[in-house]
Amino acid sequence: MRGELLSQMAKDLLNMAPKIASKPLGIVPFVVKAKVLQQLLQHLLAEQINDGELDFLVENWVAVEVPDLQLSFEVSFNEHFTVRPVTSPKVTFSANSSDLLLVVAGKEDPDTLFFQRRLCIEGDTELGLEVKNLLLAIDLQRLPVAVRTLLDKLAKSLLWLQTTSGADVQLS
Repeated sequence: MRGELLSQMAKDLLNMAPKIASKPLGIVPFVVKAKVLQQLLQHLLAEQINDGELDFLVENWVAVEVPDLQLSFEVSFNEHFTVRPVTSPKVTFSANSSDLLLVVAGKEDPDTLFFQRRLCIEGDTELGLEVKNLLLAIDLQRLPVAVRTLLDKLAKSLLWLQTTSGADVQLS
């Protein structure tokens, strides 16, 4: 009985957390979210920018959709990152927040999520593969220690909740 209760509570939390997080995120103006994303990308990919590894993104728009957070945007690069609402992407990446958190924290491989149909990549396949490989090359050690610690703890908590709930995949 106690195990069933714990399992149900974990399922409920997995279902409610994105809904709760999407409310304040929805209030933040897009221009603020775009500015934060641009600065984060500039910082995390500074080495790749300096090495000229982002030339493939010039005049190419890559969309990111996080349905459970009701968040979507597209990104391009031409000496600096530009983030805008989705209009005309060449490739679109779509996944729920929990799966993206696990990828960012290095706890899940994007290829695994793709084959499990938890990460969807639509559009220009070659561009999608280049973006995926670029993202895998990001050195998370460039993030402040507090942010790395938070990502790690969130990912471990998410994995524990998924295990406790008996969920094999992200609940929506």
